[in-house]
Amino acid sequence: MKLSARNQFRGKVIEIKEGVVTSEVIVDIGGGNTMVSIISKDSVERLGISVGQDVTTLVKSTSVMLMTE
Repeated sequence: MKLSARNQFRGKVIEIKEGVVTSEVIVDIGGGNTMVSIISKDSVERLGISVGQDVTTLVKSTSVMLMTE
């Protein structure tokens, strides 16, 4: 998969805080650093995101997106 977003960080999901409509996905990207992505609850389910899963965070402008393989 090719993407235009150059700012990509591999990490592991360490926590998911589910809300009614959105979920906060916290990703450990190493070195004591974390990134947080707020995505729809449906997207978490559709992508099968779970604690312990390896993901790639994609940063474009003010958004942090998630990619799974």
